[in-house]
Amino acid sequence: MKKQKKKKFEVEENETIAHCLERIAKEGYIPVRRKEEPVFKEVRKNGKIEHIPVKQRIVFEAKAK
Repeated sequence: MKKQKKKKFEVEENETIAHCLERIAKEGYIPVRRKEEPVFKEVRKNGKIEHIPVKQRIVFEAKAK
C-alpha cells in the first residue's frame, strides 16, 4: 500500500502534544504545520443562542519523510 504524501493528525483527548508528535514520527511523517481551532458549544440564554468556547482543538499537518 502506498503512503499518502500529506496527512492530518489531531491531538486526541487525554493525549499530550509530545505523544502526538511521537505518533506522527512512528507513522513515518514530519509535522509541517500546527493549527489550533476553538470548539464552541451553543447555549440558549434569554431566548438568544450564544456560542461559548469549550476547548481548543489542535491539528498537525504532516508530510511523508
